[in-house]
Amino acid sequence: MTAQTPPTPPFRDPHLPFAKRIDDLLSRLTLDEKIAFLHQFAPAVERLGVAAFRTGQEALHGVAWMGPATVFPQSVGLGATWNTELVRRVGEAVSKETRAMRAKDDRVGLNVWAPTVNLLRHPLWGRNEEGYSEDPKLTSAIATAYTHGLRGDHPTYWRTAPVLKHWLAHNNETDRATTSSSVRPRVLHEYDLRAFRETVEAGAVAGVMPAYNLVNGRPNHVSPYLREHLRAWTDADLLVCSDAGAPSNLVDHEHYYDTHEEATAASLLAGVDSFTDHGTDGSQITARIRGALDRGLLTEADIDTAVRRQLSVRFRLGEFDPEYDPHALTRDFDTPAHRALAQEAAEQSVVLLKNDGVLPLAPDTRVAVVGLLADECKLDWYSGTLIHRSTPLEGLYERFGAGRAEFAEGVDRVLLKTSAGTFLQVPDVEDATDEVRGAEGALDPALLAGRTDLPPLTTDATGTEFALVDWGEGVLTLRAPDGRYLSVAEDGYVRASADQPGGWVVQETFHLEPHENGHLLKHAGTGRHVSVAADGVKVADANPEIFELIIAERGEDAVARVAEQADVVVVVAGNDPHINGRETEDRTTLALPAHQERLLRAARAANPNTVLALVSAYPYACETGSLPAILWMSHGGQAAGTALARILAGDVSPAGRLPQTWYEDDADLPGLLDYDVIGGRQTYLYFEGTPLFPFGHGLSYAAFSYSDLTTRADDGALHVSFTVTNTGDVRADEVAQLYTRAVEPTVPRPRRELLTHSRVSLAPGERTELRFEVPLSAFDFWDVARGAWRREPGPYDILAGASSEDIRLRTTALLDGESAAPRAVLQHGLDAADFDEQRGVEIVDRTKTSGDAVTAAQGRAGELIYRDCDFGDGITELTATVAGKGAVEVSLDGGPVLAILSPESSDASDSSHSDPYDYTTLGAGIRAEGVRDVHLRLRGPLRLAHVGFSG
Repeated sequence: MTAQTPPTPPFRDPHLPFAKRIDDLLSRLTLDEKIAFLHQFAPAVERLGVAAFRTGQEALHGVAWMGPATVFPQSVGLGATWNTELVRRVGEAVSKETRAMRAKDDRVGLNVWAPTVNLLRHPLWGRNEEGYSEDPKLTSAIATAYTHGLRGDHPTYWRTAPVLKHWLAHNNETDRATTSSSVRPRVLHEYDLRAFRETVEAGAVAGVMPAYNLVNGRPNHVSPYLREHLRAWTDADLLVCSDAGAPSNLVDHEHYYDTHEEATAASLLAGVDSFTDHGTDGSQITARIRGALDRGLLTEADIDTAVRRQLSVRFRLGEFDPEYDPHALTRDFDTPAHRALAQEAAEQSVVLLKNDGVLPLAPDTRVAVVGLLADECKLDWYSGTLIHRSTPLEGLYERFGAGRAEFAEGVDRVLLKTSAGTFLQVPDVEDATDEVRGAEGALDPALLAGRTDLPPLTTDATGTEFALVDWGEGVLTLRAPDGRYLSVAEDGYVRASADQPGGWVVQETFHLEPHENGHLLKHAGTGRHVSVAADGVKVADANPEIFELIIAERGEDAVARVAEQADVVVVVAGNDPHINGRETEDRTTLALPAHQERLLRAARAANPNTVLALVSAYPYACETGSLPAILWMSHGGQAAGTALARILAGDVSPAGRLPQTWYEDDADLPGLLDYDVIGGRQTYLYFEGTPLFPFGHGLSYAAFSYSDLTTRADDGALHVSFTVTNTGDVRADEVAQLYTRAVEPTVPRPRRELLTHSRVSLAPGERTELRFEVPLSAFDFWDVARGAWRREPGPYDILAGASSEDIRLRTTALLDGESAAPRAVLQHGLDAADFDEQRGVEIVDRTKTSGDAVTAAQGRAGELIYRDCDFGDGITELTATVAGKGAVEVSLDGGPVLAILSPESSDASDSSHSDPYDYTTLGAGIRAEGVRDVHLRLRGPLRLAHVGFSG
């Protein structure tokens, strides 16, 4: 007899709908197998032929952490292009390289954790480089383009599956695992949710990653918003992947739950489907899920829900249909097209902030290229390894010729003298082992960081002259003459062994601390001081060495020498993405570091034709009046230097635009944890001061005129058109921006709000008519009195121009809408968080699973105002739902206190407990009628959830 071939299981049948195939596969998995799938590293199920799978592949601006790949500009630089089509092509290139790399290394994942759509509300945020813009409309437009590129355009199979980061209201690194962002309903809906929503609704998102922080007192990993908002925006299965270590944080740092079983169950029920914790070891997560099942905190159906979402992504990626997957044979990696795209993206990201005519540079210009980043091509934490690199110096050498460009880095050259009269000395590189050297015996700097087989520093009579760079905030690096940075390995010895500062904990940064007649050298990574011992220089808890710092040459002297010989000086300044502003570390100031200010002043004093080129992950506040030209670009990836040189030379007209406001001074900034962009008058939407450079700003080598603005409202949209003409003498791109402003708002509205934009390329004399169809919903705001979106009827300014402050055309459109109505407090009362104004309060969680309450900040005193409350013919009683200790004082229209409600003075059951979720309802007599403003003053740590009224 001939053996029969076993039937193909339905989950392997490509002709069945994915939903049926997922149901079939799910039914074949055991409970233990399904539980194992919930860890980031899901193991294979060999009996079913199901491969191992992991969620998470970093791909913010290129494939990261997996070796060489094409490196594109940082996300904030991609945002500065204001070019959605370009960003779509970048996403497409990144996804193709992901596929090509996976073909050679199955550790490369297809579930990519990108893009970051957190809004750049605060420019001191350490991860500013990862976001696109402070504006939700621009952020969602760029993010949507990138996700479409990552997904690919096949109707069934995705090239990669993008996950948006980081849900929600995440804009600080300081205490990020324990701080809570207080987000009032208007800010939640109009600002923070909006960037996520429009991208999800566009249909190319596979899921989201919750952020480490809490929002309104509740950790994002147990947020009801995942269910109430995120999953309500789409019918597609969205995969929610936890951030690394965040599941354990719920107990270990946030102390939100007493046990990990409770925390894991709560996360799963809230909507987390994949747990990123304990690296590749899934045993602890699976044990917690099993424990939650045993305690009745979860059911198998809850686990099935999460596994189904993960399987949905895997089927869409073509894992079970390799013969039908159109992306399976993708091998596009480091192609000429990708290299050209990296350069194009870098060029389009450059923002010309100021130009008094010194730019573009003439072909015969003698250029002095100076500054700490002049010969650097910096990478950040989420960069891939460079295959190609181009520094500003290399780009200018290439463009103008090495004979017309002089260089001075501007580092301080120093010797470190010990108390014994000897000097720190780097042993000769010949002492390195053969393993450290490449095939031709050349030192491979990429292999040096963290090595312990290199000899540590010693001392001798002459010593080594180090390049010292002060990066600001007291943080410095020391570099040997051959380019190696001083670093500390796990054994504690100090070696010249790193090609660049880097790593999760940077081991290449130090502090010089004045001590007696010299300095102590403190290693930032370990917090220990450098000491000199018989077996070499190391960091230790005892016997710190007192060094005398001998300056052989100041950086500004070298800069001045080359600057005075040049026609034009280009000072390349900015930040190292691993120092003073990065993941885990916020900045403390907008100011340019003092070392770089010294170099800039020296160049300017030696040569008035000094151009400042800022290469940075975030805005700076610096003196601009005496400089004839200023440019900014993010760290632009592998082609940054070539791109900058081509802009300086005029080969390309700059057309990048600022994606966030550049403020003049730290005093203009809100508190880092003040997430109330409306009340705090934050971002270009509400800021009432004068910025250093406004949102949307950017100059060109051409000039553009705007004309013929028309508007027409019908079919649920406002149709806007205007004409842009290139009146200059070079081809250039213009970024035409359309804004609006409510003329007669009854509540605080943005002083200017981006509706849409278009980047167009025009030859000299060429003109184009731009047409936009803006949905009328773009003019809505979140009405807290109704708990819904509302558009006010009346006039709206329609503003067209080249930036948020450079408005060239304006008209007024009369739009229909719903008029304001008094709050129907007799029917609904007042939810505490639905205030119109507040002072000194924060929003907290009403319960661990849902709802908001309000409390006085730091348990002191705060005030809430609710406008236009309709008491009808009159009320006689007020009730307040509260928890904890303290008091609520009630007044109307800012008048005298009419009632005081306090659990401590009521007849309610014992309120001396410390449970913040044990609410009681208090009542007081109060008489009022008509429409009045309700003022509530909160005293002490009491939580207020709701206020009711009755006649």
